[in-house]
Amino acid sequence: MTRVEDTTEPRFATDIITFYHPAFWGLESADAVRDWALDNPASFWQRVMDALAEAGVSGIELTFAPGDIDSALRAFGDAPSFRHELESRGLSVVSAFIAASECPDWRHSENLPAIVADAERRAAFLADVGAELLVAGLPMRTTFGTRPPFFVDAAYMTRMADIAHVVGEAVAQHGVKLAFHTESNSTLWYERDIDLFMALTDPRYVWLCPDSCHIALGEGDPVAVARRHSQRIALAHWKDAVKPIDVELTIDETVFAQQQPYMTELGQGIVDWRGWADAMSLTPGAGIVLIELDEAADPVAALRAGTAVAKKAQA
Repeated sequence: MTRVEDTTEPRFATDIITFYHPAFWGLESADAVRDWALDNPASFWQRVMDALAEAGVSGIELTFAPGDIDSALRAFGDAPSFRHELESRGLSVVSAFIAASECPDWRHSENLPAIVADAERRAAFLADVGAELLVAGLPMRTTFGTRPPFFVDAAYMTRMADIAHVVGEAVAQHGVKLAFHTESNSTLWYERDIDLFMALTDPRYVWLCPDSCHIALGEGDPVAVARRHSQRIALAHWKDAVKPIDVELTIDETVFAQQQPYMTELGQGIVDWRGWADAMSLTPGAGIVLIELDEAADPVAALRAGTAVAKKAQA
């Protein structure tokens, strides 16, 4: 592939999870943050937007509560009003992430009508706020050794591809692309998972959102994955990893907390940022650099540090 020089500076974005740390809100726990934000959605968004502007980051990815679509609607009334408030500060929505816990289970075929309806609702909102990306994940694996065993085989991936095609076509009617995130301990984690799912899905309807950290946590090479699938990367999560996960985690509601010790801020881990930046420059998603920092106690400082690492890698 011939590299095309692009002098346009990429925009920086972040996932709203960056702002979920209790210390940022002067509260004692994540549950307290969720409860306060539920009662005070306008105040929650005002502070998030102030911090984004201070950090020099202009794009946001919506995610699970409290920084979700429903929270924005409670705070501003409707999507156009939310968009207007963001634009008045030089901000915009880049994407929205569908958390597995907040959507119908993809493992049950009878859920397909509900899965499509949920995705269409989100896509309609994204279209109204001027965004073009809906990010989803595949279901989680089961804990290794569980009986009966759950295999991520060709039959399973074919079912997931069939659902992805239906959902991807439905959201495309709203001008929105469906991209899949490579989550640790999910059925789209290992390099082999990603290659198989991409091979089984139509590139017109199914895109990829690789996460550099999660791929590394699965002993994969994020740069190699990005290079192999460069033409289908609509967005990427820039995140660093301490080392691959070297134990079998218990896959339950605590699995995301179990993963946290293996994650770190950009530039402090094992990801090859120069290689990643070079691979990203060849993708359709090259115009957005989404820095992901789970629950930063000082999100402004963390985002400034992360963007500095990304800029250095791109130089």
